[in-house]
Amino acid sequence: MSVTVTPDGRGPRALPSGRDAASAASRPGRPPRLGLPDLGFGVGLRAQHLPAILADGPRVDWFEIISENYFEDAGYQRAMLDRIAAEVPIVMHGVSLSIGSDAPLDTAYLGQLRRLMEELRAVWVSDHLCWTGLGSHNSHDLLPLPLNPASLDHVAARVDAVQQVLGRALVLENPSSYVQFQASTMPECEFLARLAERTGCGLLLDVNNVFVSAFNHGFDAEAYLRALPPEHIVQLHLAGHTRCGDCLVDTHDQPVPPGVWDLYRLAQQLTGGVSTLLEWDANLPDYEGLLAELDKARRAARGEATAALAEAAPQTVETGEMALSTPLHYLVPEAIDG
Repeated sequence: MSVTVTPDGRGPRALPSGRDAASAASRPGRPPRLGLPDLGFGVGLRAQHLPAILADGPRVDWFEIISENYFEDAGYQRAMLDRIAAEVPIVMHGVSLSIGSDAPLDTAYLGQLRRLMEELRAVWVSDHLCWTGLGSHNSHDLLPLPLNPASLDHVAARVDAVQQVLGRALVLENPSSYVQFQASTMPECEFLARLAERTGCGLLLDVNNVFVSAFNHGFDAEAYLRALPPEHIVQLHLAGHTRCGDCLVDTHDQPVPPGVWDLYRLAQQLTGGVSTLLEWDANLPDYEGLLAELDKARRAARGEATAALAEAAPQTVETGEMALSTPLHYLVPEAIDG
């Protein structure tokens, strides 16, 4: 056990440290999936919330970080992350693996990923079923794949290679999508299910992304959820989206909407309950507002009706582009002056 004294002198707080934190946070009666615990309810760790976290403690079961933002092992934010990681479990979520690319896997990147994973004792490492660029060109977006047997073979081989480097199961998230390939011959849910069964990888089910993609492409979101193997789903994502003309965009800048709460409740029923993460990356509320939105996830997981969750939205603050979760200093070095 470690004892932390809060900066305002309010006294010690005894919290689990190291690998014990993950087992302490796992909810009783929930068997591990792929050897990974049910961590409970967490939020994405964002710089704007660090003062509140340091003053009054995390008050969440776990945090998710954007992996690439912490590859450098120096600086204030990394020091704060190390301090927080000694108290609560950390999960790493990346945006640059580009598992679907034709380019060779970036061995230097994988080395950084493994080093950070070991330093933080991360409970698991996730990324997206997507590609982000080709060669030295980066799209700075999570692009969809052609979903067919050839792509499945290609991605499965790359997942196996990544898992060999990490020494553990990789967890992959369904991305939001706005275009589809004519070469696709299977729905995304089938692709993910077959990939998980072939490689043993975990699945991060982003419920908001399913809602967004179902709206944009006209498929049945509930059928999508039912087609996934629940034993491979180790985490759920919740977020808000924005209507842009005749499509939805996954923006992470507002509260979770009613339709996403409905899907989330179904996802919890189908899985029997798994770790939940609330994403909020722009127009951030204060930490109290974020915790209030996370509490809705707890209530929804217990079966509370969506109408009961329609409370006043938390106050938000406009967020500059340099504070977003996209690791601009890693993807676009010239975006940082000096």
